Amino acid sequence: MDKQAFLANYLNNASPTGFETAGQKIWLEYVKPYIDEYIVDTYGSVAGIINPGAPYKVVIEAHADEISWFVNYITDDGYIYVRRNGGSDALIAPSMRVNIHTRKGIVKGIFGWPAIHVRNVEKDEVPTLKNIFIDCGCKNKEEVLNKGVHVGSVVTFDNDFTTLNDRFYVGRALDNRIGGYMIAQVARLLKENNNQLDYSLYIVNAVQEEIGLRGAEMIARRINPDVAIITDVCHDTHSPMYKKVEQGDQACGKGPVLTYGPAVQNNVLNMLIDVAEQKEIPFQRASASRSTGTDTDAFAYSNAGVASALVSLPLKYMHTTVETVHQDDVENVIRLIYEFLVQLKGGHDFRYFT
Repeated sequence: MDKQAFLANYLNNASPTGFETAGQKIWLEYVKPYIDEYIVDTYGSVAGIINPGAPYKVVIEAHADEISWFVNYITDDGYIYVRRNGGSDALIAPSMRVNIHTRKGIVKGIFGWPAIHVRNVEKDEVPTLKNIFIDCGCKNKEEVLNKGVHVGSVVTFDNDFTTLNDRFYVGRALDNRIGGYMIAQVARLLKENNNQLDYSLYIVNAVQEEIGLRGAEMIARRINPDVAIITDVCHDTHSPMYKKVEQGDQACGKGPVLTYGPAVQNNVLNMLIDVAEQKEIPFQRASASRSTGTDTDAFAYSNAGVASALVSLPLKYMHTTVETVHQDDVENVIRLIYEFLVQLKGGHDFRYFT
């Protein structure tokens, strides 16, 4: 499968938090030609391994899960109320098409909303978990249940991947399956260029980031790496309604974002910056407060401490069905991680002093 076909197939597939299996299988099948072996843990995180057995272990990581909903209550009239699985946004739900995932297959539904004609627009009600609901065309609760829908069924938006103006990728779940795509391309480049690493490289696609970095916590303990480079998305703050004074100054099209913060090991970060400057890869800077809010935190504070850094992809409209990233940024994240790995020597000591 070529990389564009993989990207579309991987993004269009649903992988809600806790139910990532189908997407993980797609990802693993794509990376198998570029790795030597792989491991899968109990909850579905996957690590493809290049040069297994070397004592020095390096991780590049993304997370595979997407935000979604759980069926929480079914009315006698057959309407479905939901609760969040991750940071799902009730404000965008009305008029969206959804897929309800059941053991009988996908059940189609829609988030309905009262017509503008019957609402007092001046005192309009904001969509919240208390009033959004799914209609799957059933006349009563019994019919809903007969379709295989029940409390706990997971629900995802029904929106496909597309491109915008020949330069942006658009779709749901770019946060952060675009990360899984990028680390897979790093593995591909290493194989195609016949790079010989003197350390073990783990290409990790972790589950359950959206509800607290849980997959990364588990796989970090299992691998116990020496170094970890995490890739995730960050906000493009140049689109309307952002406040740069509070949220920083990052924009799509200007390169990967490198973050400063307590969880980021400065020697790893400085090596990334040196590589970017030497290879003329554009990059931006950001700062985090107590935590990065990404799997970087889980790896950094795992085991006896893992030298970790974060390479972020600027993204517009996070946690919507039209998450948007610039194709140049995607390629530059891939280049930066690849070039970092090629120049890294096994056994490199990132400690601040000895």
